[in-house]
Amino acid sequence: MQYTRLGATGLMVSRICLGCMTYGVPDRGQHPWTLDEEASRPLLRQALDLGINFFDTANAYSDGTSEEIVGRALREFARRDEIVVATKVRFPLRRGPNIGGLSRKAIFTEIDASLRRLGMDHVDLYQIHRWDPHTPIEETMEALHDVVKAGKARYIGASSMHAWQFAKAQHLAERHGWTRFVSMQPELSLLYREEEREMLPLCRDQGVGVIPWSPLGRGRLARPWGTQTPRSDTDDFGKLLFARTEEADQRVADALSAQSERRGLPRAQLALAWLLNKPGVTAPIVGASKPEHLADAVAAIKLEMSASDMAELEAPYLPHAVVGFE
Repeated sequence: MQYTRLGATGLMVSRICLGCMTYGVPDRGQHPWTLDEEASRPLLRQALDLGINFFDTANAYSDGTSEEIVGRALREFARRDEIVVATKVRFPLRRGPNIGGLSRKAIFTEIDASLRRLGMDHVDLYQIHRWDPHTPIEETMEALHDVVKAGKARYIGASSMHAWQFAKAQHLAERHGWTRFVSMQPELSLLYREEEREMLPLCRDQGVGVIPWSPLGRGRLARPWGTQTPRSDTDDFGKLLFARTEEADQRVADALSAQSERRGLPRAQLALAWLLNKPGVTAPIVGASKPEHLADAVAAIKLEMSASDMAELEAPYLPHAVVGFE
């Protein structure tokens, strides 16, 4: 395993981050394809055995049961001071006034709830799970600063938003002496590269770590084009992300498949290796529901990609509408 610093911090993270949306009680929340605790624990143990020390979950995943499953496994299998645990706040677990969002009240409530579910006294990275248009960003940033000062989070991060929004939040934090975001979690893959225009250059310039979500395009880049899975059949959000780009995306997938056949390597390894070789990318967030998913992800770290290999995979891409910010 290779390790790197998260942005300009001293925090060392593995080049692969394990995305834990896959783990949770299947009939809780909006993800019926998730793995229950018995099926999840071997994969979490395998990740640790492979050297992965970076784990990303969220309060809203499977109504909080992802945090519960991940927390129990990590407490049993790992040393707390050696791993990096990230979770997120924004989306509501239920309907009701003041439930969800990024108000001071919501943030204070949800960090305590996440820590109870994880069974930990702090998280290493506390991230806002998208921008909240209904709460002044000043309120959000001060609340996150207070969470850090209370010792409940070591660092804070953000996820998909416009580059101007991220720059505004960072500027306000600096102006008021509040904690700044150290990481950005954008959607980024061979199928969706719009963040290369503004967000990635901004993060490189400002020393912000980049931990992309959906690096395999919701699994589309890991299997023959058009193949359906239990997840893809019920993944309404994934269908929204790629609803208008099927023809263009297939050309990208065909280029990936051709290189896969020529080099005798799995599609997933090549797609992840492409991402790991993009300037400024710290650690793709990889979901794993089978042991081979983890093996491919780790193998991608050492996979050599020449300039021509990269160009071959990038050439068919066409501009996409910006999606995924809500």
